[in-house]
Amino acid sequence: MGTFVFKLPDVGEGTAEAEIVAWHVKVGDLVEEDQHLVDVMTDKATVEMTSPVKGRVVSLHGEPGAMAIVGAPIVEFEVEGAGNVAQAKAPPVSPQAAPMPAKVEAVRPASAPRPIKAVDAELAPIIAAQRVHGDKPLASPAVRRRALELGIKLQFVNGSGPGGRITHADLDAFLARGASPGEGGGLVRRDGVEEIKVIGLRRKIAEKMQDAKRRIPHFAYVEEVDMTEIEALRAHMNGARGKDQPKLTLLPFLMRVLVRVLPGFPQINARYDDEAGVVHRFRPVHVGIATQTANGLIVPVVKHAEALDLWQAANEVARVSAAARDNKATREELSGSTITITSLGALGGVVTTPVINHPEVAIIGPNAIIERPVVRGGAIVVRKVMNLSSSFDHRVVDGFDAAQFIQRVKSLLEHPALMFMDESVNRG
Repeated sequence: MGTFVFKLPDVGEGTAEAEIVAWHVKVGDLVEEDQHLVDVMTDKATVEMTSPVKGRVVSLHGEPGAMAIVGAPIVEFEVEGAGNVAQAKAPPVSPQAAPMPAKVEAVRPASAPRPIKAVDAELAPIIAAQRVHGDKPLASPAVRRRALELGIKLQFVNGSGPGGRITHADLDAFLARGASPGEGGGLVRRDGVEEIKVIGLRRKIAEKMQDAKRRIPHFAYVEEVDMTEIEALRAHMNGARGKDQPKLTLLPFLMRVLVRVLPGFPQINARYDDEAGVVHRFRPVHVGIATQTANGLIVPVVKHAEALDLWQAANEVARVSAAARDNKATREELSGSTITITSLGALGGVVTTPVINHPEVAIIGPNAIIERPVVRGGAIVVRKVMNLSSSFDHRVVDGFDAAQFIQRVKSLLEHPALMFMDESVNRG
């Protein structure tokens, strides 16, 4: 048998380190070649690392959240054959002294983090206290029998034993808190604090949001928009769409409006390199679509929105959003946006103050569309109304320009025929 040390390869262009996000094996596991070992994250994407060999896992270097250096050991295997690590020869045993038994420990580089472990003992009761509703409680037959005799439902008892196992002491504590046998109406006292380490994509999102708020003086602007006409148009187009055409949401219409309005406001379709003191104004419109995923908020990009019609834009929004949710978006699909749309859909609320996607200088956030009584021509009528929220980098965009920009967006949304007319009409 030999030892094979798997070192973290270069997972990106010039990447020096990557964050360990999640292990998919543990010490003692037998793994096959190309089996999924670990997820690591660079500044651009999450990468799945697979096993280069077949063997047994001897040690793992680094816990989730730790940074792994490219070229440093990340997993050690016991393999058939010689492996890739030369075995040191054992020193000769002195005849004058019998060998003393010694505790065998895995030898790891001093700089490497300790191997991961399942659950720290001090956190066991905390994790047990957060048992998900429907999970079967862990308890010995004796504890279950006693709970049955007392009329206590174990799903309402916090377990302090290993892995959340309920003990006799836990039953005593349950009764001591004043809970009556058979109690389970939601009035049971709950204790414990769950500690969730911020790692992986969630940490990247947190760092990016903090950096954006720290560096960018945000200027917010909110305008009320009558969406009745565009909603009627959207409903008509969806009713007449072909089988191969996607269902239109508001996003393709808003993208269409942006590509018609932004040429008149080049300072808004821009990215600001504040370290170099340079504003890059873009002729193409690359729209970031803020997308909620299981891993957090990700912003895939629809490139060259100015070259897409409504149906093509809808297809691209659906494609890049699905890729982001499935964690299959490429670096190209997650970078290069020049302006971002963030929408909470049906949860859009009344107003939001969206955080700018640095280094962009503007972000647009449509809110919920609701029916409201509105005075039109001296009569009260019901209209579909939406607040359009936006934020701008006040270092680059003046308040007057931001207001003018949103007013042009409002005009095209309220009179949707304008978004399909000649450029000269839109400049009027």
